[in-house]
Amino acid sequence: MKQCLCLLFCYFFIQPVVAQQDTLKHKKDSLLTIQLELQQKKVKQLSEERLADSIKRTDLQKQLSTADNLQKRDLLEKLETLRQKDSLRYVNQKRQIDSLRAFVKGFPVIPFRDTLFYIFTRQGSFTARDRAEAISNRIAKLSDIFAFKTDSLKLAKAEQTTDILFRDQLLISISDQDALWQNTSRDQLANSIRTKIGIAVIAHQQETRWQTIMLESFLALLVIVVTVLLIYGIRKLFNWLQIRLMKQTGWFNKGIRLKNYELLNAENELAAIKKVLTLVKWAVILLVIYLALPILFGIFPFTKDVSDTLLNYLISPLKKIVHAIWAYIPNLMTILVLIVVFRYVLKFFKFITTEIEHGQLNVPGFYSDWANPTYQIIRVLVLAFMLIVIFPYLPGSDSGVFKGVSVFMGVLFTFGSAGALSNVVAGLVLTYMRAFKIGDRVKIGEVTGDVIEKTILVTRVRTIQNEIISIPNSTVMGNHTINYSSDAPVNGLIVHTTVTIGYDVPWRDVHQLLIDSALATPMIEAEPKPYVLQTSLDDYYVSYRINAFTKEPNRQAVIYSALHANIQDHFNKAGVEIMSPHYRALRDGNATTVPSDYLPEDYEVPKFVVEEQKLTDNKK
Repeated sequence: MKQCLCLLFCYFFIQPVVAQQDTLKHKKDSLLTIQLELQQKKVKQLSEERLADSIKRTDLQKQLSTADNLQKRDLLEKLETLRQKDSLRYVNQKRQIDSLRAFVKGFPVIPFRDTLFYIFTRQGSFTARDRAEAISNRIAKLSDIFAFKTDSLKLAKAEQTTDILFRDQLLISISDQDALWQNTSRDQLANSIRTKIGIAVIAHQQETRWQTIMLESFLALLVIVVTVLLIYGIRKLFNWLQIRLMKQTGWFNKGIRLKNYELLNAENELAAIKKVLTLVKWAVILLVIYLALPILFGIFPFTKDVSDTLLNYLISPLKKIVHAIWAYIPNLMTILVLIVVFRYVLKFFKFITTEIEHGQLNVPGFYSDWANPTYQIIRVLVLAFMLIVIFPYLPGSDSGVFKGVSVFMGVLFTFGSAGALSNVVAGLVLTYMRAFKIGDRVKIGEVTGDVIEKTILVTRVRTIQNEIISIPNSTVMGNHTINYSSDAPVNGLIVHTTVTIGYDVPWRDVHQLLIDSALATPMIEAEPKPYVLQTSLDDYYVSYRINAFTKEPNRQAVIYSALHANIQDHFNKAGVEIMSPHYRALRDGNATTVPSDYLPEDYEVPKFVVEEQKLTDNKK
């Protein structure tokens, strides 16, 4: 339905607008054509008026020869008036022609191959086109006259024209109006055209003589033979090179390696060189043929145009490239200067960064581990600013294609890197939050381990099972992070564990046993001294939690394991049972849970306790 409505809208609204624009354009073209016709008619009218005045002037001059003194004075005044009018008409006619010259194109006179001159005006019933064709045919026939000489062309002046004649044959009549269109005088134009005709006819006769044709044919055959010999020599040369390469296999025993990666082995390297040589051979052969063709076509006059065209195909792109490179040198120098300036700016910031990292420069409130991330941010901003400054000086930066590709790449980067950008921003925030650093023991979400790498995108953690887990920085930002290492070197990290002991054991004894177990554990600090908290009084036992300080947060698993072992040893030696799982303090025929190694040799399992109750006589 929407498509139908769009089509109807286009038909009823857009089509009339387009038709109206076409109509306006057609009207403008028609008005321009009418204006040009009016100007041409005015030029023609001025020419006719000058011709009429010229006839009158001739009659007056004839009358002047037979008139008396009184009549001569009157005739001279009339002649002066006609001269002034002729001068004014000449100026007006020239101004009109100058205004038409930008719009009116002349018709070329081409008797052989090249254009000799142009015809702009008509004479009598002959239009400018008809005159150009007729003159071309007359000049072309002169080349068939064996006895033609340049001196055979004569100029004949008439009242209104200057004629160029060969013997009794009229070649062209040149009028004052023709001279005006060429912006010269009639006599100068006639002499110029006569010289051009003579040179063109003589040159064409020389080019078409049988001696010339035979010489040109011989030269063409010579060019073909030389080209064939060159191609043969090129093929022999490249075949010889390939044979030499096959013999010199020692050159290719090592192949091509990039550090530890073998890019090409010896066999592949030799095959690649052979292919390159083959491509170069055919490129040279094609270049020789391409250069030979213009020489071959340039020998014959009637194929010189083809020769020029072929040479232009090769030379024009090279000229454009050279001119473009030459014109681009100022912009290139500007870019190089900008690169040098920004390079030293980055070096300055790198120096400041190094000084802060090594502690040589202290900035209040700025930590040393912020130095490198801050430098990377500044580096990106400086490079981006440099690209913005350099962009107008890049070749093709003003073209629509360049701008379109730039916009497309920007949109593609924006939509394609939305997730990555969130990780980048989170990485920067984590850097300045100083939540953890490399080597810290942390817990991020459900992952516990040591931080081994912090990048702009992810944080990598090595667990106690030697598993390496990569966590996106956006995930790190979305979870709480526990850092076990940040305060441990100064205040120590508290390791703690809970045991449950029955109510029958004195709590002071339990406290001492737990403290002794902690002090016996490696990597537990004696100061501050471990302490015990009774966390709950349950139905059958008391919960005791031992708290001890350590400065080795990355060894928690080993510390906890040793602490648990020491607790078991100390409690077993003291004969104290750890009440997990649940045991009742009242023992009735059950053995103790203390291992036999810790029990005395005369230990006996308690007997069952049976109470006997005597019944009364009535109950009996």
